[in-house]
Amino acid sequence: MCGSLRRAVFAMWLCVCGSTFAAVPETVQFISNDGRTQLTGYAFLPQKPGPHPAVVMLHGRSGPYSSLKRGQHDADALTLRHRMWGRFLAERGYLAILVDSFGPRGHGDGFGRHSYDSRPPEVSEQTVRPLDAYGALAYLRTRSDVDAKRIGVLGWSNGGMTVLSAMGPRPPGLADPSIQSGFRAAVAIYPSCRVQSKQPDYKPYAPLMIAVAENDDEVSPTLCRSFAEVLKLRGAEIEFYWYDGAQHSYDDPGRTKQSHEPNRAAMQDTLKRVDAFFARHLGP
Repeated sequence: MCGSLRRAVFAMWLCVCGSTFAAVPETVQFISNDGRTQLTGYAFLPQKPGPHPAVVMLHGRSGPYSSLKRGQHDADALTLRHRMWGRFLAERGYLAILVDSFGPRGHGDGFGRHSYDSRPPEVSEQTVRPLDAYGALAYLRTRSDVDAKRIGVLGWSNGGMTVLSAMGPRPPGLADPSIQSGFRAAVAIYPSCRVQSKQPDYKPYAPLMIAVAENDDEVSPTLCRSFAEVLKLRGAEIEFYWYDGAQHSYDDPGRTKQSHEPNRAAMQDTLKRVDAFFARHLGP
């Protein structure tokens, strides 16, 4: 990366995350809605006193921790992307909690690219991880610094697939799928839409935003676009954003991804879209 581009990316980080970008979040423990798995969460806290709206964050298939710190599974090892998004949300008044679904089940280092068919069922984004999302929701509702009626969810890739499963008409871990009992709004960033697109009655119970990358080599953005069009016909409240030239994990703030101009543009626009989306649906 040339010096001017490196400076531009660094300036973008500062603009997005402010001076608290590197702050270490609070580590918390709570039970998944499977009733037995103790999960670890990393809570990014707003500076002002609560109660705050909140956002549950769900990592992708590589897990919440940096590959540069292989085997280290704690707040100091979180990826730049998760730190960036956590601080971005916290600085806008949300208590953002990143849920580690893999570490407590013995897969803290996550999974490699194109490993979907070989992953164990105990980390399924269709049946297991939604239980973790609703465990985090239940935990947040016990905190005095959280407004229990204003909680959303955001996931990337495999975490985005978890979001789609969790927001459906029969979500694992939620008997009454509605904004009163569940999440008030949801965001799925470059998910696979394959499973839900095959469900003839699928319709999210709350407003949903999906963002995809044109040059995604892990999931099909075209399938998600068709899926979003079908959901609109079914009366779903949905926002869909397509980013020309962007790649999977385009919002990774590292040098490799941000050296590609379409990724930088997609990242900046997604941050703005998510900010506006949650402001509309998690506001007072």
